Order: sequence, then structure tokens, then C-alpha cells
Amino acid sequence: MTSPASGPPDGSPTTATPRPPAGPPSDAARQPDAARLGNPSFVWRSGQERRVALMERYVSFEGKRVLDLGCGLGEYVRAFARRGADALGSDVAMNRLAEARQRVASSGTPTGPGGVRGFLGAAGEYLPLPDASIDVIVLNEVIEHVQDDRATMREIARVLRPGGTAILYAPNRLYPFETHGIYLGQRYVFGNIPFVNWLPTRLRDRLVPHARAYRHGDWKRLIRGTDLRIVDHTYVYPGFDNIHHRSALLAKVVRGFCYWAEGNALRRFGLSHLVVLQRDAAPGPSHRARATGVESGSHHTATDRSTTEGTSA
Repeated sequence: MTSPASGPPDGSPTTATPRPPAGPPSDAARQPDAARLGNPSFVWRSGQERRVALMERYVSFEGKRVLDLGCGLGEYVRAFARRGADALGSDVAMNRLAEARQRVASSGTPTGPGGVRGFLGAAGEYLPLPDASIDVIVLNEVIEHVQDDRATMREIARVLRPGGTAILYAPNRLYPFETHGIYLGQRYVFGNIPFVNWLPTRLRDRLVPHARAYRHGDWKRLIRGTDLRIVDHTYVYPGFDNIHHRSALLAKVVRGFCYWAEGNALRRFGLSHLVVLQRDAAPGPSHRARATGVESGSHHTATDRSTTEGTSA
């Protein structure tokens, strides 16, 4: 995830549960927020608006209960509320949730039914929500940061209503730039670093221990054993809002080429996967048991569990 100053140019990423580093620094608390949590969407620009428009190809938000998992400062939560959703946000960064509430209050965004319903302090693996209680779950550049991405997918399957939809944007391993920065020894270097994701996995993960990047086939692995199925899987390029700020003409050219590429084989080099999942109508085994660490192989401890921050906006 990146800052509005350095990219990705659409400014769309949000925050998520921190993933323990696979390399230095050994203490996750020492990582800067840009690495540990990612930077949220500070302002609403055309890149974010485009992402919501792409989501609306698959779902209508009006009248739906929508969860933005990893909501950061709540910009997408307010956007869903403007479209008539009962919108919830969750995040692990309590200071960001506090600012999200302030932004709702100062913007005059409706609260309650058909508006912002509230914000929850919670990790993606442990959502304090009832089974089958959400119509739409959005993870916008979040899944790469959670501690356990498979457990998060199981929790999504648990919380989604039968027939409900999950929409994920997530880093593409084939995108030519690593947008989360890298570690050179103990030093964190923030920015868009070229060709890092094209390196062998072991070397790439040493440079970027704080964020995953996904290959095309990873999604089937992540949803295996759940009631989720892939409805669509494509790729998107950035919004290039930072380029537009410097040169509207250059942005028009770059956007024109990249959005054309989204319609052909060059889409595979886009910034992000766009994955649309649907929960099957027939319920499967208890996802709660697996998501809370009963399943063998879980790496969670008691300190990973969610902290409910309340649902008032």
C-alpha cells in the first residue's frame, strides 16, 4: 500500500490486520505504519470512484448490509452509504477508526439504516458479527496484510449470507512495481520499487516480508474448504490520480492505454487482482470453528483476537 504522494496512483488501498514480518525487523511494532498497516485512502478521487463503479458491475449496494473489511479512514464506507447501503467498517487501527467516525460526523453522511451503521475494531480472522449476517464484503488491498489469509477467507464465508458476495482487490505478482516498499536489511525503503515481484519468491519475500502479492492460481487455494466460489477474476490498473494532478494530458494517455489493456491479455500485468466471490446457498461445515484456530495449522494466539470497538458511527 502506498501514500497519495508516491502511488499506486489511484490512492485506493486501505488498512488491514498486520502480517508478522518474515524478516527484519523482527518486532512488528517497529515497522512503520506504511509497511505494517498500509496507508488508507486519505481523500476521495477518481481512482476510488472507479473502483466502486467496477464493484457495481457485480452488486447493487442499495439496501444491502455491506462490510468494508480493513476500512482505514472509512472513505469507502461513506461511499457505500451514499449509495444506500447499511455500511459497516472494520479495522485493527483504532486511531484510524476514531478518525473515520469524525469524518462521518463532519461530512453529514447519514447514519443508521441506509447509511453508516458503525465501525468495529476487529481482525479479519475474527469478525464480531453473527453467521450469515452480511450481504457484501469488500476487501480493498487488504488481504495481503492479514496474518492468515486462508483464515480470513473462512471468516468471510461464515459472515456472508448465502448468495452473498465478497469483492477483493489484491496485489498482482506480475505488476512491474512493488507498491508496499522494501526492506534493505533493517532499513525500510518506501515507494514503488520496480521488478521486485518478478524475483524468485524466497528473495521477494525477504525484501517484502510485510505484504503478500498473489498469482492467478492462488485464489482457488485460498477458498478451498469454504462455501465460496469464484464468480469472476480479472485485473485492474491504477487510477493515476497523482499523474493527473501533474498533467491531465499525460494522465489521459496513460489511462487510455491501461484501461484498454484491461480488456485484453495485458490485463495480467495490472496493479491488482479483482476477484468476485459468492457464497453458495447451501451451508457447509462450521466456519467459525476453523476460523478461530480449531483447525490444525492455525497460527493464531489469544492476542490475535478482535477487539470490538462498538458499532456507533
